Amino acid sequence: MAANEHEAKMAHPRMAAGALFFDASGRVLMVEPSYKDYWEIPGGYVETGESPLQACVREVREELGITPPIGRLLAVDWAPSDKEGDKVLYLFDGGQLPADLLSQITLQPEELLSYEFLRHGDIAGRTIPRLARRIEAAVDARDQAAPVYLEHGEAPASEAAA
Repeated sequence: MAANEHEAKMAHPRMAAGALFFDASGRVLMVEPSYKDYWEIPGGYVETGESPLQACVREVREELGITPPIGRLLAVDWAPSDKEGDKVLYLFDGGQLPADLLSQITLQPEELLSYEFLRHGDIAGRTIPRLARRIEAAVDARDQAAPVYLEHGEAPASEAAA
């Protein structure tokens, strides 16, 4: 039970963090989880005491077996789920993976079946719409060199005019 009425109204979202990695052709790295029926990006939930960036680095290391430098924040997405409750998702720029790191990728066998670099137009066919929108917005944010705030993978309508 909440200590007071104010605390009872506070959101307690789950947080997750992931990275967008690219190949020399600008395609996006996607992974095929064994426990989902759609493809994902490398990443996962933030653990207690961990920052979103630290979680991203840890998840990439666990899932892909590599520790590439993780760059700047590309997107923050407010993405509540009926099944999992409120979620805040952070997406970081993993940059272009060099050949030496590509050759070192070792998938986490308990969680991942495969990985593939996908053209932007092929991503929507492999994942859920909200993640496809988030990836597209993050790629645009990377091109614009400015992070983006999203809700359900989309830029919200401005409420300043209301």
